[in-house]
Amino acid sequence: MDQYVVFGNPIGHSKSPLIHRLFADQTGQQLEYNTLLAPLDDFSMCAQGFFKQGLGANVTVPFKEEAYRLVDSLTPRAKRAGAVNTLSKLADGSLQGDNTDGAGLVRDLTVNAGVQLSGKRILLLGAGGAVRGVLEPLLAQNPASLVIANRTVEKAEQLAREFADLGPVAASGFSWLQEPVDLIINATSASLAGELPPIAASLIEPGKTVCYDMMYGKEPTPFCRWASEHQAAKVLDGLGMLAEQAAEAFFIWRGVRPDTGPVLDELRRQLARG
Repeated sequence: MDQYVVFGNPIGHSKSPLIHRLFADQTGQQLEYNTLLAPLDDFSMCAQGFFKQGLGANVTVPFKEEAYRLVDSLTPRAKRAGAVNTLSKLADGSLQGDNTDGAGLVRDLTVNAGVQLSGKRILLLGAGGAVRGVLEPLLAQNPASLVIANRTVEKAEQLAREFADLGPVAASGFSWLQEPVDLIINATSASLAGELPPIAASLIEPGKTVCYDMMYGKEPTPFCRWASEHQAAKVLDGLGMLAEQAAEAFFIWRGVRPDTGPVLDELRRQLARG
């Protein structure tokens, strides 16, 4: 049986085995997908050991940058992202690194939620790895503008410079922004701490602005609650992005794209049950 895993530390909470099991059942693919707790100080040895037999792996926190350094080749989008979340063993035995996070986000927004990105004003909150991973696919949608806002403005400015060749990208501090935008994407980890990025409510145009949190939980995140309170047109969490980035990885490995709809429904049911 073809072997796949997700590397992480911690990893017990991962939904990836369930997602890929459902994808395999749906598409008739024969494979096994498990979690693999990689040691914090020896990810590369762990990964090399797995790939003696295994064919592919997903990579989550905190190993995406290490995976980037480990591989023999990178896809263009992984090179741009500076991080790898999908590993594939090629026919010659070499390891290729890809990054499906941005593709997952864009597909969740455009296909699942029906959000048009072309010509829109996009605000990205945060300047860490999550933002770096989604900038290229977002800019490929030809937005009117994309602003990266961060507490440390220098980090946002660095990203804006790196991606300036791909489209109209600019940097900002959180408090500088007042004018409404079409889409706000929260890529900070504030929701994990039960907090909100310090942004003005005036950024939401009631009934028009879409708000998206890359985090998700059983209950709406603080950012999603804030967006609902200020009458955002749509309020979305990151569960769809999780399913879509997994579907992109599955497609890379197996050459077939699963239908994420029923899988997302099952994930929501399981989340609700806690």
